[in-house]
Amino acid sequence: MNQPHENERSRIRAAMDRLLAGQHTSSNGSLTVVALAAEAGVHRMALQKRHADLKEEFYARVRTETHQTPAVERRLRKEVVRLKQALKDSRTTEAESRRRAEQMALAAAVLMRCSDRTQCLTG
Repeated sequence: MNQPHENERSRIRAAMDRLLAGQHTSSNGSLTVVALAAEAGVHRMALQKRHADLKEEFYARVRTETHQTPAVERRLRKEVVRLKQALKDSRTTEAESRRRAEQMALAAAVLMRCSDRTQCLTG
């Protein structure tokens, strides 16, 4: 890796240490990638793309050193719960629609068999 990237990596690691120690200097101190990027003085996308391993390292350290779940993970877990409920609701609605379609198909079949509606209704 070239010198500018090594310099970024060093700054990111130092920023991790400051954030986890609660000694932030250039950010709001939250344990997020946005705060880490601000604290390290690098663009957030550089952290997301070029230094993704350091982003993952940061989140792993947040979990182990602070016993907290990163905000991104909490948000994703909530989204998973919401999507699972939406899928369950969708499957319930689909099952009800199928049941109604089967009832209508059965009713249509009965009506088509009857040449005289009065015979079908009485007998």
